[in-house]
Amino acid sequence: MRLLSALLAASFMVLLPAAANTQSTGAHGATRTDLVVFDFDSAALTDRARQIIAEAANAPRAQTTRIEVTGHTDTVGSAAYNQGLSLRRAEAVARELEARGIPRSQMVIRGVGFSQPLVPTGPNVREPQNNRVEIVLR
Repeated sequence: MRLLSALLAASFMVLLPAAANTQSTGAHGATRTDLVVFDFDSAALTDRARQIIAEAANAPRAQTTRIEVTGHTDTVGSAAYNQGLSLRRAEAVARELEARGIPRSQMVIRGVGFSQPLVPTGPNVREPQNNRVEIVLR
């Protein structure tokens, strides 16, 4: 089972680059989601992260009513520590969005720790894709 999980995680990493952008139309209109991936145990923005944030900030927002900035972590460490780290990541992205002209009043900023993994894992597992911030334009 562990081998299957490792193979699935490895193949998923091939499908999802360090950052991704998706767009969809749901019951509440169009949404755009950008993923900013962070290094393990870090809230520092890389050059690539800044580039992704710039793309999100420059995306057409004619009908955008809010921007959700949600920080996430992997399962290494305590729930309390990861909650704080996820919020620091979200705040770092929000500061960069603000520096690029997005008013903070349009943002909902939160951290969810390891409660919403992109790649489900067991406890104390480093999963790079779970160390992320999702920027959702609604």
